Amino acid sequence: MKPLRAIIADDEELARRILREYLAGESDIEIVAECPNGFEAVKAVNDLRPDVLFLDVQMPKLDGFEVLELVDTSVAVVFVTAYDQYAMKAFDAAAVDYLLKPFTAERFRASLDRVRIRMNSATVAPLPRDLKLASRAPGEYLERLVVKDGPRVHVIAAGKLDYAEAQDDYVALHSEGKSWLKQQTISGLESALDPRRFLRAHRSFLVNIERIARVEPNTKDTWQAVLRDGTKIPVSRAGYTRFRELAGGE
Repeated sequence: MKPLRAIIADDEELARRILREYLAGESDIEIVAECPNGFEAVKAVNDLRPDVLFLDVQMPKLDGFEVLELVDTSVAVVFVTAYDQYAMKAFDAAAVDYLLKPFTAERFRASLDRVRIRMNSATVAPLPRDLKLASRAPGEYLERLVVKDGPRVHVIAAGKLDYAEAQDDYVALHSEGKSWLKQQTISGLESALDPRRFLRAHRSFLVNIERIARVEPNTKDTWQAVLRDGTKIPVSRAGYTRFRELAGGE
């Protein structure tokens, strides 16, 4: 049998070294790449198509959850983390296992057994792409969005998002005169962003309130938001009511 191909993604050299040492004694697992940050992890996973990914949660450039938004979700993921509270629900629901730092060699071998069972399973459930949402603390909202554009990864600060438009199972993100497609529903994006900063103007549109220059009548029962750059966004009755609430009834 071919060995399982593994990637280690962790910004700490010591953590990578420990994983290397533990994996050295496993004849059926081969390390094909090590990545010190999230950008390199995305590239390595998409280029090398590993069987298993040992993934830290907090890393520079992109965190572990953002990495998983941008890679093939069929890869077996073992989270390697120092955090044992708010993200546990997401770990339990999505990962093959999680290793809480520091962990013993025995605990690591148990994790590998779970990986092997998963790889031998006839059916493999893909990782959900909303792990970042599941891991948020109550009242915490995303401060940035990540989107893959071919081989490139773009990070969009939430405050620089002008508006988003639903396109089937995707949303078109519009920011500073550029647009990107992200595989996510408009409702999912709405729940991830601060409702005090973003208005669900219409069933298909989510708008940064700071970009709205004015809201004006369009037809008898509809309105439109005119953004500072001249873009016009349809506003439903519910969207107009919400806009007035956010604007203090003006």
